[in-house]
Amino acid sequence: MPFVELYAPKGAFASERGQAALRSLVSEVMVAEGAPDNEAARSISWLVLHEPDAWFVGGAEVTDAEPPRYVARVSVPAGSLNDAKRADMVQRVTRVLAGAEEDSERLFRQPHAWVHIHEVPEGNWGAFGRQVGLADIVSLVAGGTPVPA
Repeated sequence: MPFVELYAPKGAFASERGQAALRSLVSEVMVAEGAPDNEAARSISWLVLHEPDAWFVGGAEVTDAEPPRYVARVSVPAGSLNDAKRADMVQRVTRVLAGAEEDSERLFRQPHAWVHIHEVPEGNWGAFGRQVGLADIVSLVAGGTPVPA
């Protein structure tokens, strides 16, 4: 059950290639997480695109003439990942972002795509107006419903 926040320059995903990347990003994160591919899992796997008005690197504003930079913040329940899944997730997110570019290898040569994985501690995720734990989420995506409060 990932929640992905993607930060990118305005218009970076306006092309058909960019739109395809946005459509596939959460699916790729779900695969890395080991989530089932079903309607329940997809319904709670979200992506929000942030397009800030300004982007600075080393104190200097990045201009429109420079290639885009990206930050993908992926939040998942703690306990749902191990080192192999984290590495796979970083690789998959970078590959999806690179697919939105003319030069699909650039992000593997330059540190212009950062992937931050946030593992939300048990008890710090909420839905249905209450705390939701990993067991509740597993129950929901397995076709059931979360354990009642």
